Amino acid sequence: MYVEWQRHMRAGLKRSQESSVPLYERTRLIRGYENTVIPGLFHTAEYAAAILTFWNEFLGLSSDIDEAIATRIARQQVIYTGNRRFVFVLEEQTLRTRVGGTDVMAGQLDRLLAVMSLSRVSIGIIPAGGERLCLAQGSFWIFDDERVQIEGVSAGLDITQPREIEQHVKAFTLLQKSAVYGQRARDLITAGIERTRRRRLNEDQNSGSSVSVRTLIHGG
Repeated sequence: MYVEWQRHMRAGLKRSQESSVPLYERTRLIRGYENTVIPGLFHTAEYAAAILTFWNEFLGLSSDIDEAIATRIARQQVIYTGNRRFVFVLEEQTLRTRVGGTDVMAGQLDRLLAVMSLSRVSIGIIPAGGERLCLAQGSFWIFDDERVQIEGVSAGLDITQPREIEQHVKAFTLLQKSAVYGQRARDLITAGIERTRRRRLNEDQNSGSSVSVRTLIHGG
């Protein structure tokens, strides 16, 4: 099924966030591969705000962003309830893609470390320079063995054809084998946090230098 975002989100981003809840609630195994940003189930409110604000403007919507953010955060309750497992593979690029400011990124990466400690959550990270067993072209999520969702710029795909689902499961298995886990994955995230903090320090220092120059030119 081909879902055009302009039509799907005509009722607003909040409604769009709510529409996925039944699927999440009836799924027992959610597998996801992300190559650019952190999965929505693990977002902080600030990171979600940056993502949703972009799509609101890009698609020309007039959504209530605050309500959409609250709905996305509330949707994360599926992580803590029921008998579900969440298995995700992230490219290292997701730790580097700057969403929001440096504080937003640092907070999001801290959140990712916290989520990794949950027994029902598995997160593997594919190092940028690591050996790859699969060259997937884009992000996708697998819900049990019944549905695959792929999100594009203008639309999304809901795949229910068993043969295609099987191919995505095969690709996901290879992506898992390309990833690192446990302490090695946490080290990559921690390095991302340190990189973000250094960037923030540089920004503060550059801002201070600019103020000093202005003070010298204009006499305070």
